[in-house]
Amino acid sequence: MNIRLRHDAIVRSLRRTGTATIDALADDVGASRRTILRDICALRDQGFVIHSEPGRGGGLQLDPQSVQTTARLAVTEVFALLISVAAMRAAGGLPFSDLADSGLAKIERALPGDKVRDLRRFLDCLHIGQLSPQQDLSDMGPMDPALLPAFERAFLQRHLLRFHYRDAQGRETKRVVEPQAMLILPPLWYLVAWDPARDDFRHFRMDRIGTPVVEEGATFRRRHVPFDADVCPYRDLAG
Repeated sequence: MNIRLRHDAIVRSLRRTGTATIDALADDVGASRRTILRDICALRDQGFVIHSEPGRGGGLQLDPQSVQTTARLAVTEVFALLISVAAMRAAGGLPFSDLADSGLAKIERALPGDKVRDLRRFLDCLHIGQLSPQQDLSDMGPMDPALLPAFERAFLQRHLLRFHYRDAQGRETKRVVEPQAMLILPPLWYLVAWDPARDDFRHFRMDRIGTPVVEEGATFRRRHVPFDADVCPYRDLAG
């Protein structure tokens, strides 16, 4: 059981039973006493009010009015929110944008420092532009939900990304590339990558990418992507 699931199980158990001992919680989630004690400290840091009653008949009690005050979102979850807002803003279809920006800023401030650093590095790879009105969207399909988690690892750790790609004619190929940027031209999203086999940059429509796999091991260097003048970094748009 990972940390998040264990924390959820502890909170559910305390809400259900009212009072529980460290040993009982350890049995419930299959962890050691030491791990449970660390988990209780972490939950308190997140805003849960957990009381300790010593002695026979005592134990841990969760204040029934207690709620979590610290965001527990992963970097990819916050990134998905940010790029969704950025895409809507670029398309000119984001009402109440000031409120959206304010809410996202609060979420970002609630993240731990290491996640904030990862998020900002991830956002540095994001660029926004306008789609040509002549673009054919008749074959636009859904994106693989595995893309964003794979992109996070590939971009942040600078690992190669392997995937199947279907071109405009429906031909499928296997590609291994160096992910350099994400480009949003609403409603289309592209992976901009350096293709070592072709010794050049390539744009891959994300709805045509399937079964992405991060290649562990060798890393690559960050390259300057020659975007057109009408494409801007996310932070220029957000600022």
